Amino acid sequence: MIVLKTSRELSIMRKAGKISQTALRLAGEAVEPGVSAWEIDKIARNYIESMGAIPSFLNYDGFPASTCISVNNVVIHGIPKKSVILKKGDIVGIDVGACYQGFHGDNAWTFPCGEISAEAQALLEATEQSLFLGIQQARPGNRLGDIGHAVQEYVEARSYSVVREFSGHGVGAKLHEDPSVPNYGTPGRGVRLTAGMVIAIEPMINQGRKEIQVLDDGWTVVTKDGSLSAHFEHTVAITPEGPVILTLPE
Repeated sequence: MIVLKTSRELSIMRKAGKISQTALRLAGEAVEPGVSAWEIDKIARNYIESMGAIPSFLNYDGFPASTCISVNNVVIHGIPKKSVILKKGDIVGIDVGACYQGFHGDNAWTFPCGEISAEAQALLEATEQSLFLGIQQARPGNRLGDIGHAVQEYVEARSYSVVREFSGHGVGAKLHEDPSVPNYGTPGRGVRLTAGMVIAIEPMINQGRKEIQVLDDGWTVVTKDGSLSAHFEHTVAITPEGPVILTLPE
């Protein structure tokens, strides 16, 4: 069931989004060679809790941390361990959410660790651009297929591939609500978008083939061919005036 948000709820979600975004920014600023994923997770958690919010991911279905930190060929859901030490040239996806007064904000970004290869930089730029192309389609009267098609068309034209098994989602009092928001689709197909909906749009784009696998820890998702993967996400409210990004930086 899709839950439409009231103006009061959207106001709270703006605050949750701001906390989530600042936590993501602080985590991203800590990305540098020699730093552990565990240290970055601690930075995000400390900030979220200092703002009177709760890390959305901590203990979610048993997840053991406040952020997902996914390095290089890890698509999503990387567990931030002390043993994961960043190196120059890595690309580091950080996904973080915060629950404030009962409502969630959810966002992700993939950061370069020092100087990265031209190929990695091109993947990051294409994935980021596909996110904003998808967001442009998040307006009343459009359909979910319009969002997915915008993402898919852009990245596949550049020989990248779209992960199919995971998608964006509704956001609200629950971290994951209806509807699912795939990063592929057919224009004019799928659920019709309505003012009051809030969705997380989050392209997960592979440099190589689209196939993925889940590691034995039950969380970490990697590309099957070992290629790089990038992940970018914003929480977006659909309003009569068009899309409003709730996790936009100041």
